[in-house]
Amino acid sequence: MFGKRAALVGLVTSGLVVSAVAVASADAGSGFTSVLIGRGQSDHSFGIQQRKGNDVVTAQNTFASGGFSGWHSHPGIVVVVVQSGEVTVYSEPAGGGECSIHTYTAGQVFVEHSEDEQNVVNTGAESAVTATTFFNVPHGGSNRIDRTNPGDCPA
Repeated sequence: MFGKRAALVGLVTSGLVVSAVAVASADAGSGFTSVLIGRGQSDHSFGIQQRKGNDVVTAQNTFASGGFSGWHSHPGIVVVVVQSGEVTVYSEPAGGGECSIHTYTAGQVFVEHSEDEQNVVNTGAESAVTATTFFNVPHGGSNRIDRTNPGDCPA
């Protein structure tokens, strides 16, 4: 019994040593820099299906206090990470519908859908910055479609 236990402990210890050596000898890389432009936590799950041949575009957007995006929509799904400040999103389905209003602060994530029109407003006292990734943008095309104010939302 003692022999089997000693053998098992020996195997486990050997496995841990081999794992530690493998991690210690990992390739660290050279001449490479990564700059984090946004990180946030989503309060819901979502999926994205990127169509072949379309572009993925990432932009950093800055809103002065009281600044706004103007009413717009997008050709595909947009994932927005609020880096600093706060923004309020006024949104409604394209073609009319009920207005929804949501405020997001630094570290939060929200999604804009292609079937919605929205106006993003900095309702805070300081500048707001977002890291924004646009999916399914037609190759070489615009990531934004300007819209007129639908008149159902206060902004």
